[in-house]
Amino acid sequence: MGMLGKTNTTLSALAVGFLGLTVAFLQNPWGHLPPRPTIPLVDTNVLDTAPVRRSYADLLKAGEDLSDFDCYTCHEKGKPPPIRYDENHRIILPKEHSNIVMQHGSHERNNHCFNCHNELNLERFQTRDGRELPFAQSTELCGSCHGPTYRDWEAGVHGRTSGFWDRTRGPIRREDCVNCHDPHAPEFPGRKPAPGPHPLRPAASHLAHAIEPAHSAP
Repeated sequence: MGMLGKTNTTLSALAVGFLGLTVAFLQNPWGHLPPRPTIPLVDTNVLDTAPVRRSYADLLKAGEDLSDFDCYTCHEKGKPPPIRYDENHRIILPKEHSNIVMQHGSHERNNHCFNCHNELNLERFQTRDGRELPFAQSTELCGSCHGPTYRDWEAGVHGRTSGFWDRTRGPIRREDCVNCHDPHAPEFPGRKPAPGPHPLRPAASHLAHAIEPAHSAP
């Protein structure tokens, strides 16, 4: 047999093989694969990198209106506002501060405004060791009571760190405590976790069941 004859024989065999595969696919002896499940879209809240709250430092940096932090629009300078309590020693907030929920501490022991605010200068904080701090340095105020957590925050194991791990490429940024915690009621409510990676294919058990040969009815 010459070279041309061998080529024709090979091509004929390939044609018969492909024809057989075509017939097999049309008859589908392996059964039908289940349709791919619809992959739900990820909640866009999971993709949002913004913190849950904006701190005074954020507002100051963005040039926002800070008139809500001007205590002496209503209060008189040099005259600390009185603190009133009910019969259960729960603080009674004036209606002007009705948006504030005082729940700092499991036993409501930190329910006194002047534990954090300077009673002689309401526009500054005061720490337990007597230091005065501006509103933009609220994390240092938190650290004056929550020392271990503050050290964890400094080390980057509490809170959220963004920016560059490689300091030669750029700085890092650590969010302030108040970016996650309401200072008056700091218990963090938690967030819905992001979904895990999708396998993009049906489960193995379902796949094995789906490709079993179809049996005729008795």
